[in-house]
Amino acid sequence: MKLTEILAKNKITLSFEVFPPKTDANYESVEKAAFGVASLSPSYMSVTYGAGGSTSRNTVKIAEGIQEKYGVNTIAHLTCVGACREDIHNALDKMKAAGIDNVLALRGDKPKDFVGEPFTDYHYASELVEEIKAYGDFCVGGACYPEGHVDAVSKSDDIINLKKKVDAGCEFLTTQMFFDNNIFYNFLYKVREAGITVPVIPGIMPITRANQVANAVKLSGCNVPERFKSIVDRFGNNPAAMQQAGIAYATDQIIDLIANGINNIHVYSMNKQEIALGLQNNLSEIIK
Repeated sequence: MKLTEILAKNKITLSFEVFPPKTDANYESVEKAAFGVASLSPSYMSVTYGAGGSTSRNTVKIAEGIQEKYGVNTIAHLTCVGACREDIHNALDKMKAAGIDNVLALRGDKPKDFVGEPFTDYHYASELVEEIKAYGDFCVGGACYPEGHVDAVSKSDDIINLKKKVDAGCEFLTTQMFFDNNIFYNFLYKVREAGITVPVIPGIMPITRANQVANAVKLSGCNVPERFKSIVDRFGNNPAAMQQAGIAYATDQIIDLIANGINNIHVYSMNKQEIALGLQNNLSEIIK
């Protein structure tokens, strides 16, 4: 089923992102973790795509397995960094053969050891979106950044580029992680003002280990509220307490979003079934 059909039902959805193994040697353990999340029957799941397409085969394999074994609709990520048109077409052919209807189109970041020009046939995600829409009958989504993309000249310029992505055929948007809901609400107002009317799905990252905070800031440049810093300072050295506090903080974010009319929530689960289950339990009556 296409994601636009799921979202059109106007019901509360809680979905999870998982990632495939970087190497075949780790496939079984990562598959078990991803399938553990799928066994919770979320509204849908997304499966990430390694830098430069390094996990492309396993992305499709994990996504296909989730759909076949658990009946959970999936979104397969696809990046154009380091990829030519033929690579993209081959990836789309595999997705279609696996019964995957949804693709999250991303530019992607240049891999550390990549030699040469990483962007040849495609320079921007908008070009990839247009290619996918022209090539096959896929529901195509994209990423957006409530606090601005790290490479953007300005937040306003970032929204202009986001509009180009939507005009190219992007049918839904999923945000980068954020820890202050007011940032999301302000961003949503600005994108609607810019004429972007597709669903914008907030992406929530439950921080359950203290070292995740530095990584989150480094990767996304997101703001960490003082309230959350206090949680990390107090519980960061106690893994069990930090996990409980991180799930509670993410739960609070999600409840606030739903209370303010945001019905579709996407969670970066990091392949942790216990995190996904903790959120589901905390929200059991809300997401019925």
